[in-house]
Order: sequence, then C-alpha cells, then structure tokens
Amino acid sequence: MTMISCVSTRALALGLFLGAAAGAGGASAQSFAPALSAPNSFVQGAAAARAEGPNVNWTSYNSDLTGSRYAPLDQINGENFEDLEVAWRLKTDAFGSRPEYKLEGTPLAVDGVVYMTAGTRRAVVAVNGQTGEVLWTWALHEGKRSALSPRALSGRGLSYWTDGTKRRIFYVTIGYRLISLDADTGRPDLEFGENGMIDLKLDFDQQVDDLDSFEAGLHSAPAISGNTIIIGAAFREGFTPRTMNNTKGYTRAFDVRTGKRLWTFHNIPKKGEFGYETWLKGSAETTGNAGVWTQVSVDPELNLAYLAVESATSDFYGGQRPGPNLFANSLVAVDLTTGQRKWHYQLIHHEIWDLDNSSAPLLMDVTIDGQARKVVGLPSKQGFFYVFDRVTGEPVWPIREQRVEKGKVPGEWYSPTQPIPTRPRAYSRNGVTEAELIDFTPELKAKALELVKRFKLGPVYTPPVMSTENELGVINNWAQGGTNWPGGSFDPETGVAYVYACQACISATGLLPGPKEMTDVEYVVGVNGNPVRMITGPGEGAGADTPAPAADRQRSDAAPAPRLNVDGLPLVKPPYGTISAIDVNKGDIRWQIAHGETPDYVRNHPAIKAMGGIPRTGQITYQIGTLVTKTMVVAGENQVTNPGDRPRGAMLRAYDKQTGEELGAVLLPGPQSGSPMSYMANGRQYIVVATSGGTASGEYVAYALPRQN
Repeated sequence: MTMISCVSTRALALGLFLGAAAGAGGASAQSFAPALSAPNSFVQGAAAARAEGPNVNWTSYNSDLTGSRYAPLDQINGENFEDLEVAWRLKTDAFGSRPEYKLEGTPLAVDGVVYMTAGTRRAVVAVNGQTGEVLWTWALHEGKRSALSPRALSGRGLSYWTDGTKRRIFYVTIGYRLISLDADTGRPDLEFGENGMIDLKLDFDQQVDDLDSFEAGLHSAPAISGNTIIIGAAFREGFTPRTMNNTKGYTRAFDVRTGKRLWTFHNIPKKGEFGYETWLKGSAETTGNAGVWTQVSVDPELNLAYLAVESATSDFYGGQRPGPNLFANSLVAVDLTTGQRKWHYQLIHHEIWDLDNSSAPLLMDVTIDGQARKVVGLPSKQGFFYVFDRVTGEPVWPIREQRVEKGKVPGEWYSPTQPIPTRPRAYSRNGVTEAELIDFTPELKAKALELVKRFKLGPVYTPPVMSTENELGVINNWAQGGTNWPGGSFDPETGVAYVYACQACISATGLLPGPKEMTDVEYVVGVNGNPVRMITGPGEGAGADTPAPAADRQRSDAAPAPRLNVDGLPLVKPPYGTISAIDVNKGDIRWQIAHGETPDYVRNHPAIKAMGGIPRTGQITYQIGTLVTKTMVVAGENQVTNPGDRPRGAMLRAYDKQTGEELGAVLLPGPQSGSPMSYMANGRQYIVVATSGGTASGEYVAYALPRQN
C-alpha cells in the first residue's frame, strides 16, 4: 500500500499528528484528504518562518531556468571566506529506514525558507533558512515500487512555483510519481492530479504491464516555466541492461495547476515522425532509454525548452539498433506550449561509449564578434563544450564531422564520422594515449607502458573491442570522465562558464557475449576469463523500506581486471580534476586549475616524496558542481585528505572568478556530494552544500559569516 507522511513541527508541538509516522503505518493516499481539515493556525509551517528581507532566492535546482547556478551576492567574498562558520546543519539519517551515503541534493531557498530532499525515503523537508529548524516534512511510502525503482535514494532536488498567491513545491518520488505540495504547509495540493499526485508510469505512450516493476524513475528536479512542468525519465545505472527493448525515455509536460498532460516528445520517434528513419531495420520499435535524466533548461521569451537526451540502449553495444539513432545523444529545442521540435543537433551518432548527455544546457546571453547573441552551451563527458545559437540551433563556431575508427565487434553498426567542435578546445582529457601516461620518473613510465600492453589506447571515439587474452579492453575516460550530472555554472555579468571535469576517471572497457539468462543484449561489458556480472546502481533493489546498510555506499563493479595504476599511483598523469573558466564571448579557456587537494596516497608515495613533492593534482571524482557569485567560484572536495597543515577532511574552496586564484577554504564535515547553492535571508548570505560519502552519511551544511561581521 502507498503510505504518506506529512508532519509539521508546529503541529507536533501542539500534539497534532498529520498523516503517518515513517515505519509505523499511516493513512493511505485515499484517506489522507480528511486529515487535512485541521485548522491552518495549527500548521503555519513555512509561512511563519518567511524572512522579511532583504532576501535573495534560489528558486530552481540550478538557481534559475537558464541553468546558471549563479547567485548575485558578494557579502561572502575572498576577504572573509575563511571566517565562515556553520550556521545550521541537517542530518538526513532519520528520513528513511537507513542512512544515505550518496546525498546529491541542491536545496531551494524562497523568502528565507529552504526546501530539500532527504534520506532514503526521498522525503521533502522545509527548514527555517536562518536557523535550520525543521518546519515540515512530507514523504511517500511506496513499498515494493520503491524497492524496484531504478533511481533510488534522495534524488537531486525540487522545483518551486507560484502565481503570486499559491506557492507549490514539486518533485518526483523514488517510485516515479509527480507530487505537488503546498510550500507553506507541506500538504498535497488536492486540485493537482489525484490527491496531489500523478502516476508518471501512466499516460506514457508505451505498454506498461506491471506498475511496480516497470523500469522508469528520475533523480532530477522537474523544470517549471509559467504553468508548464516538464518531466524527463531515467533508468538503471550500469552497463548491462536486462533488455534492448527497455522503457523509452519520452519527455512530457503537465499543467502545473491540474496535472493534465499537455504534450509528449518522443525522444525515440514513432513511425511516421521525423527521425524514425535513422533507426534502421525498424529498431526504434525494439530499443529503449534515450531519456532526459539531467536538468531541463527553459527560455520563456523564446518559449523553448532545451532537452539534453541520453544514449539509447545499450551503453557500449548498438548492433541491435543500427543507424545514427535520433534523438539519442542530441540537444533538442522544443516548443514549450506544444512540445514540437524546433531544432536539434546530434552530438554523437550511434553512441557506443556511455557518453550520454549528462549536464543541464546553459542558456547564455553573450557578445560574440561585437554582436549580442543568445546561445546555449552544453558541457559533456567527452570534455567538449558545445555552443549553439539557441534560436536556430546553428553552431556558433564550426563543428566538423571528422572520420573516426571503425571497430570490429560482430554485428555492430559504426558511424564513419563524429562531430568535433573547433572552439572552445576540449577542456578535459577525452582519450588515453601513451602521452597521457604517468611520467613522474622514467621507471614509472616504463611500468605504465608495460601495463597497457594488454589494452588498447586511443582518442575519445576509439571503438570498444571484444575482450581477449591479449587485448582486454580500451582504456578510456568515457563513462565518468569530463563533466557529469553536476553540470557547469555561468556568470551572466562576464559571459564566462565554469565547468568541473574529471581528467582521470579512467576505466578499461571490453565486450563479451551477453549471458542469455541475464540479458538479450548481444554483447555486454566484461573481461576475458571472468564471468559477466550485473552492475547495480546506488540503492537499487533495496528501496527505502528494505534494510541494506551499505548498499548505497558504492556501486558494484564489472568483472575484475588488472588495476589501472602503477605502484599505487594513477595510470595517467595529473591533473586529476580541474575547474575551467570558458569565455563564451570568445570561445577560449580563460583559465584552468587543479581542483582538490592532492590525495594522500599520491602525496605520501615514496616516489613523490623523493621528488620533493608535486603541485596540487586535484582529485579523481565526477561529483563536483560549482557555484558562481559576483566575485567567486565555489566548489567542494569529494575526497578526504590529511596534508598536515590543517585538520583531516574535505574542503570547500573559493576561487577568484577572474583569475582562478584560490581565495580561501573551510572544512566540510564530509565530502561534497551535491552542488553548492547560495541565498540571502534577512540580509545574511548563506552557502549550503550537501555532504556524504565514505563513513559520512548525508548532511546539509549551511555556512554564513559570524553575525558580528
């Protein structure tokens, strides 16, 4: 049975219990409405905590519909950043049946109230943005449906809407339901859908045999513009889908007041629609995925929504879907009112590298060659920053179709060319060649060359290979390299985008025949001489109601292969992680820095000590998002270090946005796992970041200057 929890702290103080306590039964969705007849005076919730001002809000996951992650604030700056103190903190352990170690949320802030997702239940929590006091919480108990969800845990965030009178919080549950809540009380909006919710597994333009097991979910927050709310779809993480004919990731829009479906964009076209012919042998009928699992950006003036579409089933083998495969791996602009395609650009033809579009499009107003331009930029796993006219879809700078290597995997269909941008240049390592290998000493370089003899090296679009004894796979920076789901940020004052990239998230990918008892995909990721193993995503198969103490701490890996390190050091040379400032006015990289303290195992390595140390390397992680303010770029570290000159831990760092010079750093209680945001309430600026990982369970931490400052 689906259960609901809705608790106001003011109500609890008065002994009024609304809804059901987690884990103790409670009201069903059908019987919840009568409980909402309690007097409003008992449930003032967020309304009573609104700050008088001055306030600066953060009303969307990425701050705004353009995806900027920009806060026009400078109370916290380079001169006082290291004076920051913890203003409040919220541990998320109690919002579910077990702690979460992968908290990826970015909160919203509206008039001094902060809203966030939390815990393995994916609860919605409203807190006083000045004190952290919990104002109300709401959660949906989805039972088996949650346990079977392909996208478990707390998700990445919420969406806010107001018409000036009504105020609503929207989000997608673990079980793929869209919920509308009153932002002041946390109560479901009974005028929306059925008792405040829509089942997103229905009206999906495809066959659904079992609602619990039907594979569809979403981590990202909905996108809202005017009265339209846009929802994407996401599927199982990992390289081995159970079937090629997986769920199709259609994109839909709903009326924000009633929940009525307004339109559906078929990311995999139906017969008779534009792009269907790019799926040879009718393979559009038998292929899934191609969803929009990252954030959607919207230009209300142009009435366009920008969809960054992921790859189709499966990640590394496409022989069962011959052809270029529109609109997989495309940036698509659709009419906000009708969902009709206005333009598209396919960034990868027939993708077989797990280089799905992972970042929110950045909508940027810049000046290029003396002309004001409305452009859209897309960071990518492959380290290219694609820039298009956002009205027409024409590339701002030439993108050339370049010939790429054709592979030899049986039955595979290969595109002879791939689009390669000419400007800006790649901001991340996107291939692995001998020149990229570790070279601290001649001995280390020689060991690296010996190690890679059993692998294939090459540029970004080197095709996957069959794993054999002599050639185990392709060493690459594909799946977790470059820029992943945190995306980039953009400074509208200067026209500069800031993007984090993992330069050393390398792996080795080879293919083996897919075990028939596991999948109907003909070839899947595996290592010669080892059994193929099914990869599961964080929390998958556990659900909020199923005990699994460490299930979400790290995902399992494929069959074992030789470790890609040399005497315990990374196979490739630093930097391992970087932040790049890309001047979109010119198409140039203004500066690039290594972000993150050098890992202890590198800094303390005997070979490095014998050299007298090395410059900061940055860290090997893809979970870093950036915040840009009027003066700074702010980003945390995802790894704990102990350099000796400060307490052991991970740091939140601030950089001069003009030069990249580090301005200061403060200690985090755990690694950064969600992207930072900033707001002002009653004239005081706050920076909030989600932390988790390793032994640290999920926690939101808010920093501010001491009040005497």
